[in-house]
Amino acid sequence: MKHIDHGAGGPAAIMRLKDGPLPQLQPGCVLIEVAYAGVNRPDVLQRAGAYPPPPDASPILGLEVSGKIAAKAADVTEWKTGDVVCALTPGGGYAEYSLAPAAHCLPVPETMSLAAAAALPENYFTVWSNVFERGQLKAGEKFLAHGGAGGIGYTAIQLAKAFGATVFTTVTGEEKIAAVKKLGADFIFDYKKQDWAEEIKKTVGRTGLDCILDFIGGDYIQKNLKLLGTNGRLIQIAFLQGARVELDCLPILTRNLTFTGSMLRPRSNEEKAAIAAALYKNVWPLLADKKLQIIIHKIFPLAQAAAAHELMEASEHIGKIVLKVQ
Repeated sequence: MKHIDHGAGGPAAIMRLKDGPLPQLQPGCVLIEVAYAGVNRPDVLQRAGAYPPPPDASPILGLEVSGKIAAKAADVTEWKTGDVVCALTPGGGYAEYSLAPAAHCLPVPETMSLAAAAALPENYFTVWSNVFERGQLKAGEKFLAHGGAGGIGYTAIQLAKAFGATVFTTVTGEEKIAAVKKLGADFIFDYKKQDWAEEIKKTVGRTGLDCILDFIGGDYIQKNLKLLGTNGRLIQIAFLQGARVELDCLPILTRNLTFTGSMLRPRSNEEKAAIAAALYKNVWPLLADKKLQIIIHKIFPLAQAAAAHELMEASEHIGKIVLKVQ
């Protein structure tokens, strides 16, 4: 099969389309003939050598795909050959064939294209498990999603709105502001033109926010903690501006705050299967009824994976970047 090879790691230009062996089918898994693969920041970090894959994962980039099941292990009963699915993969998505645990696959809604379906797993698994399971977001609460125009951000905005929260978000530029407004964000702050923390504080007053999803880190952490009200929850899923910071942790005690976070990729197959089941029950009906939008910023051919990564690193996209594999 053809796949993207990134060698020992480095800049985007290091990626090359190469030929290699098909993945070997394993118990509990399906082999997917990949139509499209989503592009995510963990892919960029892995390519750069900053995020090594787990020892048992494919060294090939790519954490989500859509396509057709080409083969399945003997113990897989929930799927059959030819079924059209999207899947969270342990790696290996930037290839013509990818292996995925059967329990991490979900059916592609009939109303959805395969390109859009490839943009689902990484975002929806991440947002559901962090915002609704770890963060326990409830109807009527005030929720802040940083980076609202990116894949995680725009997913978090829509799911929070769908389940009854008031949504705050940070973006920059008129185009991104207009985009997140269409998605239902109630309060939008341009982080390059405004002191977003002060502006949110003016809006929420002493009651504060209930839940914050952040992947920026750095000086955002202290600002986030100060914005949370009593019993507030800060969920950290990445640290683009650094994880080593000096903090005043007193608000955690005085307002009974929770500061938590998680990474999706290292979680067990059982945990990911439980997230998939929760998504199928709670979110897939909304997707089938077109109550949630899947925004594709641009689709690149697999051979142009380097250009896709350069766009991701520039942070100029709105929504998802996707690779067309075949």
